[in-house]
This record gives sequence, C-alpha cells and structure tokens, in this order.
Amino acid sequence: MTVAGIAARPVTLTALVPVYNEVDTLEEIVSRLEQNELVRQIVVVDDYSNDGTRDVIERLTAAGRIVSALHDRNRGKGAGLRSGLALASEPYVVFQDADLEYHPREFHAMADIVRTHGARVVYGSRFMGAKRTGMLWTHYLGNRGLTLFFNVVFGCWITDMETCYKLFDTELLRSVGIDNDRFDVDPELTAKMVRLGLRIHEVPVTYEGRPYLAGKKIRPRDALSAAETVLRYRRWQVPAAAMALLAATGMKRNSRI
Repeated sequence: MTVAGIAARPVTLTALVPVYNEVDTLEEIVSRLEQNELVRQIVVVDDYSNDGTRDVIERLTAAGRIVSALHDRNRGKGAGLRSGLALASEPYVVFQDADLEYHPREFHAMADIVRTHGARVVYGSRFMGAKRTGMLWTHYLGNRGLTLFFNVVFGCWITDMETCYKLFDTELLRSVGIDNDRFDVDPELTAKMVRLGLRIHEVPVTYEGRPYLAGKKIRPRDALSAAETVLRYRRWQVPAAAMALLAATGMKRNSRI
C-alpha cells in the first residue's frame, strides 16, 4: 500500500556521512552503504581529520564510490551535515555515522514508512525494543532525559531525539536549513520538524555502541548544550520557503506529533 502522490517519488537515498578521525571504520561503512540498494549516493564530509581518514576519502572518491567534501578546520557534525546536504542528489537524505554503531539495513524499515504513510521525516529509535548493546548507562540516562525534556517543552512524544538515524525529504531539509555546527544539530532539527507541524515517524533500530577509547566523540557537556538548544528553538519561526514547500507538495501538518 502506498499513499497517493508518494508512490511517484522513488524512495532513494543520499547517505550523509560526516567523519572525523575514522580511518579504521570509514571504508567498512561505505561498503555497507553500497550493499543497500536504496542508497544511490554516498556523501562523505571530512571534518579536518588527522589520522589518515583523508587518504581513504581521496581513494574512495577517485574510485567513484563516494562524493566528498573536505573542511579546512574542525567544525563539528552539524557543519558536516550542512556541507553534505549541499551535494545531495536523491529525493531523501539519511544521516550515517562512520563508527559502525548503526547498520544501513535499517533503512528498509524507514523507507517503508515513507511509502506507506507518506512520511517526510523518519527517525530510527534505539528505544523501541530492538537489540541494543554497548550503551553506557550515562549515555542511556542522558538520551532518555534529553528526549523527555524535549517532549515536555514541545508537548509531543518521540522516543529518541538524539539518534543518528534520521531520514528527511531532501528539499524539506534544505528549506529549513542546518544552523548549528556541532551535536546541537539533533535537537535543532527535531524542534524544527515539530514547529513545522510535521509528524516524526519512528521505527526501531539496532545499536552497537562503542567506548570512548574506540573513538566515540560525544561528551557529557554536549547534553547541556542540547538542552539549551531545545529551549532556544521552542519559538523558532518557520521560514517562508518551508511553508511554500509544504503547500506545494501537500505535506500534511499536525498541531502535535
């Protein structure tokens, strides 16, 4: 079953992969992405790595396996996603970290929600019953607490605001933009979707966390910044370009998720 008007748009994906010092795992995640037939374009953005990641990117780019962009200084995950979004060519974009904590096989379930429900925003939740390993208890509490805080502030209900796996209609995401350079991009974009009146659909995804010694980047201080971002965006004004896109494409809006 498909929603009228959605079936005409193929659910093909550009995977946006922001990387910083991921020399040991980058080629493996690219290989996994290549094995998923939904992924038609892989955009890797290097955030000024110094461990040999750039050498891997240059080789994969020369082989035609990825499209890439290189930052001239370390700017953060949000900046990497912004640079990648500018290069995206498919109707939908999905975020993919290079650290192997999430597997691209989950994209099929996310794409199914687009086909059957006409979704323009789909999150892969780590807290809906799928297998979850390696998550530190501090990260568990932080993720759950931030998501609960978001739900209270915005009067909605989602289960995983901080998940890496976020799928967006490409033009929708471009119409609202990405403001924040670092990990604040997660509450920023979630708040923008709610302020737009769009439903954030969620599907369960598996998760295999890695420790700090293996290169995990996010730190406890990022939770405080995320909470501040939630408050900062509760009065975000929808840009005219986003409203025009909603009207032109018939995207359904809701007063609440």
